[in-house]
Amino acid sequence: MGKNLVIVESPAKAKTIKKFLGSNYEVIASNGHVRDLPKSRLGIDVDNDFEPKYITIRGKGDLLAKMRKEVKKASHVYLATDPDREGEAISWHLYETLKLDDKKASRITFNEITKSAIKASIKQARDIDMNLVDSQQARRVLDRIVGYQISPLLWEKVKRGLSAGRVQSVALRIICDREDEINAFIPSEYWSLDASFSIEGNKKPVVAKFYGTIDKKMDINSKEELDKILNDLKGASYHIGEIKKGERSKKAPLPFTTSTLQQEASKRLNFSTQKTMRIAQQLYEGVDVKGHGTVGLISYLRTDSTRVSDEADANAKKYINEEYGEEYVTTEDVNKASGKKIQDAHEAIRPTYMDLSPVVVKESLSRDQFRLYQLVWKRFIASRMKPARYETTSIKIDAKEYRFTAAASKISFDGFMLAYTDSDEEKEVNVLSAKIDENSKVDIVSLDENQHFTQPPAHFTEASLVKTLEELGIGRPSTYAPTITTILARRYVIKENKNIYVTELGEVVNNIMKKAFPSIVDVNFTANFEMLLDGVETGDIKWKTVVRNFYPDFEEALNNAEKTLEKVKIADEVTDVICEECGRNMVIKYGPHGKFLARPGFPECRNTKPYLEKIGVSCPICKKDVVIRKTKKGRRYYGCEGYPECEFMTWQKPSNKLCPKCGTVMVERGNKLVCNDATCGYSEPKPKEKEKVKQD
Repeated sequence: MGKNLVIVESPAKAKTIKKFLGSNYEVIASNGHVRDLPKSRLGIDVDNDFEPKYITIRGKGDLLAKMRKEVKKASHVYLATDPDREGEAISWHLYETLKLDDKKASRITFNEITKSAIKASIKQARDIDMNLVDSQQARRVLDRIVGYQISPLLWEKVKRGLSAGRVQSVALRIICDREDEINAFIPSEYWSLDASFSIEGNKKPVVAKFYGTIDKKMDINSKEELDKILNDLKGASYHIGEIKKGERSKKAPLPFTTSTLQQEASKRLNFSTQKTMRIAQQLYEGVDVKGHGTVGLISYLRTDSTRVSDEADANAKKYINEEYGEEYVTTEDVNKASGKKIQDAHEAIRPTYMDLSPVVVKESLSRDQFRLYQLVWKRFIASRMKPARYETTSIKIDAKEYRFTAAASKISFDGFMLAYTDSDEEKEVNVLSAKIDENSKVDIVSLDENQHFTQPPAHFTEASLVKTLEELGIGRPSTYAPTITTILARRYVIKENKNIYVTELGEVVNNIMKKAFPSIVDVNFTANFEMLLDGVETGDIKWKTVVRNFYPDFEEALNNAEKTLEKVKIADEVTDVICEECGRNMVIKYGPHGKFLARPGFPECRNTKPYLEKIGVSCPICKKDVVIRKTKKGRRYYGCEGYPECEFMTWQKPSNKLCPKCGTVMVERGNKLVCNDATCGYSEPKPKEKEKVKQD
């Protein structure tokens, strides 16, 4: 009788599993998918009810031949690919390609690569879940239809090498919409007034913020308003109007999902989403731990559930009891449902072995593996601990009709914070003594006034983009990292100091998509579509029904776009710049990073120069032309053509008009001209095009 054969995706996973199964088992890896749609063509028979045309992936022939030999020898085959729809699809493709049958083959899944989990999965072996397979097929077919039919259009209208995608194009639109908000934002002035007080019984001065009048909160919107308040307070005596003492608690964080792990790894460790997923995959599949062999250190990494198994919950609480004390173990049910629709197929991301603490495994891991493992470990431990408790004190200090407020808190019980602190934990400014009461003498030390301006929405970071995609229901845990990686690779967006900025190319592609395929890049449409695809996963909807309903409108939009969309002008534009090598006028060419100057016969004459596009505005400093420039990474800005002699630059498009209030150049923000000096605050409506022509 032959051995049992277990097929997984990766050699690392195979190595980890092999050590848990006896000599009666053989474990081999498929190295991912063995069958897929062809790269060179659409691969979907639209006229035959959207039937996919799968082919063996190039280079997998020898591996499949080897696997067929192993299958023949085996008494039973266990398909042990990842516990999600992608893993289910790999198992189905293996089943079909290796010509397995139900009597000889079973599907097994496990959320963690441990001996107990693997042994349990074999006892619970099942048939392939075709609902999960169909869900993957639906996504794959739709992504292929959108990508393979829109991308050639972009090649024709803009340039080769571009791409569109069902999720990536929506992500690009979300980023572009945010950039439009930022560019159109007009800051508003406001002032803050902080008072420093010496209070009897308190060692250090207390900093209090201006609240308003005793009756109501008040905003300070101008220097005039501030001056009135300061004038009213001259010579005023201050006293404590009210003291309130209380308690507040801070709940322990939930264990990581794919999204929250990507966000926290970005904030704390400065990891890209792609890097986080790559390292998490290594920790899940198994690393060689000194004294333990190859061990899978964390549970499955693609999940949007915060649920944890009873066994893992009990082990964590036991660890906390032993390490920190019984008073730190939570008594709450932290597994209760959140009310949000989640795919609860598997658990949150957590450590698989409580005895393998970060300290124990540190020597066996790379620096990045250790940092990510430590983050997962601490977060999971913290999620099983009691809330932190604070003693709070708030003081209201009054003078005439005005009121200032100060607050302080101190930890009375650290709870989960003994193991894990938030990345955005704020430090306390004040320390208030218990001796302070309503009769304590109050003396003013100083009044600190500060001018502020409201800030535009923040540029997206990878972390905040993942959070937004999740909140809007765009994509699923497995798609966040590849989506962001794709739009960065296409240079639709660039990353500078964690912030994501749209490039000129990204703007062009987004405008085309919005004009020609509004539903594809519509956030609500895409989110609703995700819900339909989830319905395929649960067996409520047939996958071809989803595709059939989608395709007619898409085909119509595609045909219209081919007829009506104008080409983005990429014809050679002759300039007055003379080539030093051949004496001919240089022309504007388009490359992967935007425009550049080249000889008409490029590449025969290879002389090139950066192209500095004039915008019809004079430099406010030296009166030379202002041109569009780009940072090394491709972010657009406006600067003087006389650089480096003249260092004038601005991120917003400047105008020829100077601020009538302070003389600084005015820049365009939405439909207004705004003074480029943030401390000035002057703005006026932007002239219409005809008016601009008259002015010029």
